[in-house]
Amino acid sequence: MKWDVLYGSPITNHKSLITALLENRGLKSKKEIDEFLNPTKNIKLDIPKNILKRLNEAKKNKEKIVIFGDYDCDGVCATAILWETMYKEGFDVMPYIPDRFEEGYGIKSTTFANSKFQNLNPNLIITVDNGIVAYDAIKEAKKRGIDVIVVDHHALGNKKLTTPYILHSTIVCGSALAWFLSRELSTVHRSLFTGLDLVALGTVADQIPLLGINRSIVKYGLEELNNTKRLGLRQIVKDVGVQNVGVYEIGFMIAPRINASGRLLHAIDALRLLCTKDPKKAKELSKKLSETNIERQKIVEGVVARVLEETSDGDKIMVISGDYHEGVIGLASGKVTEKYYKPSIVLSVGKEVSKASARSINGFNIIEAIKETNLILEGGGHPMAAGFSIETSKISEFKTKINEISKKYLTDEILEKKLKIDLELDFKYINIKLIEILKKLEPFGYGNSQPVFTTKKVKVVESKTVGSDGKHLKLKLEQNGIKFDGIWFNNNQTPIINNQYDIAFTIEENIWNNKTLIQLKIKDIKY
Repeated sequence: MKWDVLYGSPITNHKSLITALLENRGLKSKKEIDEFLNPTKNIKLDIPKNILKRLNEAKKNKEKIVIFGDYDCDGVCATAILWETMYKEGFDVMPYIPDRFEEGYGIKSTTFANSKFQNLNPNLIITVDNGIVAYDAIKEAKKRGIDVIVVDHHALGNKKLTTPYILHSTIVCGSALAWFLSRELSTVHRSLFTGLDLVALGTVADQIPLLGINRSIVKYGLEELNNTKRLGLRQIVKDVGVQNVGVYEIGFMIAPRINASGRLLHAIDALRLLCTKDPKKAKELSKKLSETNIERQKIVEGVVARVLEETSDGDKIMVISGDYHEGVIGLASGKVTEKYYKPSIVLSVGKEVSKASARSINGFNIIEAIKETNLILEGGGHPMAAGFSIETSKISEFKTKINEISKKYLTDEILEKKLKIDLELDFKYINIKLIEILKKLEPFGYGNSQPVFTTKKVKVVESKTVGSDGKHLKLKLEQNGIKFDGIWFNNNQTPIINNQYDIAFTIEENIWNNKTLIQLKIKDIKY
């Protein structure tokens, strides 16, 4: 793995350190720095006036409205936010989340033939976290005299939608767009900066860069999440066993449980969990989602093992197809990309139509490459992740074509895995004052990674394996007489005692018996 040190000048004090860290994040002007260090509560997003006018008409005329959501964490949160607000404001509104296996992602022309949807008999549909490429569905709705408001953050398609009611932005996630619209509709909370607990959840789960407006959303959303009045969220936090919820806890503990419902069963249970006001129901639903997540983990392990066995490392884009569980192919694709550091596409093969999920690496726009094949039936996503369907008979042609396309964009430099290191730092600068400086840069996450440092000529004083499977390494490290504990997770190298190495690491704070201890989390060691 290549080390890419972003800031080359030597660090001589904490002031120059904070300057370097901010520069690495592209922040140089006083205004940019102030906004980053003090995220504003005054966040704005313009809502098209014709959408607000149409919704006011619907409320006045008591029209039946359906909020058509999605079955992932962001989509469920977006549905919950908008449905709750509109219901409180007196709209005749119902939420609807499609079944992943029977209906697939997003509103379609076939949606209107679905008996469950027909029973709702809407005059107006609001799509959240989907709809920006739903050309046929919107045309079908128009034929039936139904207006459609699209609220979506996915990449635009190459055609124009036949609805004038579009709220679209790729800067924020679906739940954030739902929140901005809700704030405009709310007669009680329009000026208040509240209700961000679910928005923070959706933003982190959808891996939206935590910069600018999203930094504000997650910073203040986490504060709300840790004091949430939502019984379902409180129960799920209790069940995962954490005292304080941060970005990591959302990404690896809470969001997977919410996602699991839509991956294996139906996401309506996740929606119910977020909205319930019954403590008993909250407990039951949280338990069900937790059990579903455990089942999901077992299925993923089995699929990933099969996928890795059947994977050929020769192509620049890895395309793997088989009778894999449709609900977990995205997770399997992520594991393949993580292992080989290449874009990957995993297909769940059907008799006539197959479903696919894709994950990418920095510098390669996977959804644009997929669209460029001109072979898919439908699909959407982001530069780093996408989903689509394709005729099963065309999978072989697709594999050949997308690898041809990739040759134009996937250079050796993009395919080389890099560890981005902020700066070189001697042990003498690692102290509680540095911890306080780093806290000002939180929340860390996608787009605002936790700072990574490197220190040269570090002696390994002690080394021992830890963990039930012995895959982790506990180290005692020393430079110029200053010692720190280090932990190296899932490593396959054992440094020699008393040898000196260059190390790359993040800094963690551990509080034990009311004492604050500093631990280095090892990212890599140069031998």
